[in-house]
Formats: sequence, C-alpha cells, structure tokens
Amino acid sequence: MAMQLGASLPIGDFGAGPAIVRDYAQAAEGLGYDFLCAPDHVLGVDPAKISAGGPRMGSNATAYHDPFVLFGYLSGLTKKIEFVAGVLILAQRQAALVAKQAACLDELSGSRFRLGVCVGWNEIEFQGLGYDFHTRGKRSAEQVRFMQELWAKPSVTFKGEFHELTDGGINPRPKSGKVPVWFGGHAEATFKRIAKYGDGFMPNRWPPGDEALAVFEKIRRLTKEAGRNPSDVGLDVWVSMGKGTEDDWRKEIAFWKKAGVTHITLHTTFTNPIHTRIAGKTYDDHLKAITRYRNAVKDLDRKSTRLNSSHT
Repeated sequence: MAMQLGASLPIGDFGAGPAIVRDYAQAAEGLGYDFLCAPDHVLGVDPAKISAGGPRMGSNATAYHDPFVLFGYLSGLTKKIEFVAGVLILAQRQAALVAKQAACLDELSGSRFRLGVCVGWNEIEFQGLGYDFHTRGKRSAEQVRFMQELWAKPSVTFKGEFHELTDGGINPRPKSGKVPVWFGGHAEATFKRIAKYGDGFMPNRWPPGDEALAVFEKIRRLTKEAGRNPSDVGLDVWVSMGKGTEDDWRKEIAFWKKAGVTHITLHTTFTNPIHTRIAGKTYDDHLKAITRYRNAVKDLDRKSTRLNSSHT
C-alpha cells in the first residue's frame, strides 16, 4: 500500500462559507494531496461559560460542518481527492442513519470516503442529542457491527444490546459491501475493536518513538489473534508543522513510513503536547502552509511507500 498524504480542513480559522471551502479543497487536490480530513462536533457551549477548573466542554465559538453535508458538497466539486471524517462521534447518532448517510456519500463520491469514528468526550453533546454519555463505548462498538451488516447485506436481522432489526436494509449500499471504518481514541478497548472489525487506526497522541511503535505492534498482534491479517488494518498518523523545519518534517515522515504507517494527515490547527498549529489563521496562511509541507516531503522514497498524487 502506498502511503497517502492528507490535509485537514481548517474552517474554524478561515470560515465555513461554500466558496472558501470549495477553493481550499480544489487547491489541496491540485497540490497532490490524497485526502481531506474534517472533524465533527454537533454542539458546544458558550465559551464564557467554560471554567478552567470545571469539566471539559467544547466551545460553540468554532465552526464545524457536518461531515456528510460537507463531503457531499465537496465530492461534486472535486475529481479524485478522498474524504475522511476525523472523527465522527458515532455514539451520539442513530447507527442505521449513519450507515445510510455513509452509503449515500460512498455512492455519490465514487467510493472516496473513509468513516473515522470515536466515542466522544463532550458530555454536553450527548445531553443535547438524547444519548447516554456513560454507555457510549460499548454502544459505539455495537453500532459499527450493525452498520457493517447493513452495508454488506440487502436484508439484515440483528439483535444486540442497543440495536434490533428484523429483515430490514438500506438502499443504496456501497458497491464494495463496506465503508471503511477507522477508529480514533487511545484506550485498550479501542485497540481490541480495531483488531476485531476496524479498517484502520487514527492516533494523535504519540510522537515518533518507541511508545508509538509498541502500540502499533500491539494492534498488529491483537488483529492476528482475532483471525485477521494485520496488513488489512491501516494507520493514519497526524502531523503538524507549527514548529520545526523541512528537514524535521522529512525525518518524521521517514520514521512513520518505516513504522508501517499508511496515511499521514497534516493538521494545521490542532494543538496538544506533541502538535503545534501554524501561526496564521487566514486562507492564505493555510494554503501557503500545506504548499510548503507538500513541497518538503513529496520526493520521499517512492519505491515502496510513496507520497505522491496517485491513489492505492
């Protein structure tokens, strides 16, 4: 599998309007990026109501497009760039509806969609959408299995703890019989779900180093123990460019390539202990950043793991 390079869609910085989102997507495609990644949040709270010592809550000051609406729009304005929900908070949604939306997007985009999912952390969203925050992990796991049945079969009978269906199905269904499901999150339970029925893992916690390698090896071992081929499970690692030089970025890519990473997502706004966002927030700031990064890494070893504009 050739390594693919993607970019985040920083609409929280430069705006959520149709023209600017279209222009950025088309520019990224023209630069040779393989995919675009967008996050998901339905609800947030007034940032003035968030206290430093209180529970972790998301703000409604930042714009987030619904991924299905966003990618449905962009799929008609692009030719080959792929789309990634990074990541959809699955447990606060109806699984059959998500399966239907993902199948429709797969059909209309020409199978250019990966569905990243996670359990979520912002309890206010679950409150507003009417779902139990405390059962989100096991409900999400069952949702994935239910959706995979709906994508694979025209008629499904399913009975689980949270979902029940007798001889029902969706139409359209993906021509391949599946929509790729990639898991975000860093818990042991997530690793086991990836191994059993995931198509990939989307971590953002570990820098290049032994800890990341140990986690990747654990997922491969669990996948093999689950009776699956570890090479069928991809790895999508986030990188940032708010600090460092072109040489630093190239070394990071080289490390991930050697580690067997299949996808790299350049995130220009994400910040945590190992990621630093770019300084600017305008459209031009972000476009210059992804252009600079692309130029810095595009010539890296194309023999086995390639960073170019071709698709696997």
